[in-house]
Amino acid sequence: MIGHLEGVVHSAHAGATIISIGGVGYKVATTRETLASLKPGASASLWTHLAVREDALDLYGFSMQEELHFFELLLTVPGIGPKSALATLDTASIGTLRAAIAAGNAGYLTNVSGIGKKTAAKIVLELKDKVGAPDQQSASLKGDEEALEAMRALGYSQAEAREALKKVPATIEGSSARLREALRVLGSSDS
Repeated sequence: MIGHLEGVVHSAHAGATIISIGGVGYKVATTRETLASLKPGASASLWTHLAVREDALDLYGFSMQEELHFFELLLTVPGIGPKSALATLDTASIGTLRAAIAAGNAGYLTNVSGIGKKTAAKIVLELKDKVGAPDQQSASLKGDEEALEAMRALGYSQAEAREALKKVPATIEGSSARLREALRVLGSSDS
């Protein structure tokens, strides 16, 4: 099994990158955040999961080992495949996802592409005991939910709002403070 790749980024495009290692290009599906950090011609190091199917061998890559572990934890839930697990990791930080699952907040997960109410409830049911007790991330989660609603009311899409909130440090607490910082992030990316 391929557990780690280190090489040169050949190209990066929608949802995947090609990592060249010894003359062989490995196509690796990854999160938007990891993909944004990979630049063609630069060296890259990714923790990987090899998904074996009857008709394909697919590699999924992560810049941090914690992301890989959470991805593999999501794969233990019946009905969650690699693409759904990757989409789940694209919605929020791992800490926020852990807090949502630990708090039993399936509603937070329902906005994931391909994840409906039943699957979100299944994720919470299957993983609640495995992710640990809710901690300080719970306050951040509540602040994120309120900030997300406010940003949508301001006309931002769900995806834009979630991407901006992922970039807000966990040390910033409270919905209004998190909203201000997310709007600042969006403002700096527009210029």
